[in-house]
Amino acid sequence: MFTRRGFNIESLAVGHTEETGMSRMTIVVKGDKRVLEQIIKQLNKLIDVIRVKDISPQNSVERELALIKVNTNSLPARSEIIQTVDIFRANIIDVNSQIVTIETTGTEDKINALIELLRPFGLKEVVRTGKIALSRGSVTTSGLKNKPNKHFFKI
Repeated sequence: MFTRRGFNIESLAVGHTEETGMSRMTIVVKGDKRVLEQIIKQLNKLIDVIRVKDISPQNSVERELALIKVNTNSLPARSEIIQTVDIFRANIIDVNSQIVTIETTGTEDKINALIELLRPFGLKEVVRTGKIALSRGSVTTSGLKNKPNKHFFKI
């Protein structure tokens, strides 16, 4: 649907929700108001879609997850990597004599900044989730249990 109409998906994340049999899909797209309205209309036409909600960055909390493998060829490099990881409140989740694997969550900018600081050590592998988001405050997307095995899209 997106490719056919020329819409570009910047990120996509899908996962279970607090409601059994319910999945939530977070789709990040960029476009003007007309493009976003068209995407919402097209998603609402899909049979398995229960609700489409436009969540702007100003009214939501957004996060990504990244796993990063970095070379650790020397003890000084390893110490500097550990300091950088601590500054970013990231976690070292696996280590051996040559590689450190780091887990970090945060905004896209925070993750990009960490990756750039680690790049000089030699990035071996980077994998990232798409953005996930929740509306700020007491607004929720709960209460959809009456339609099991459906999907919820956020754009």
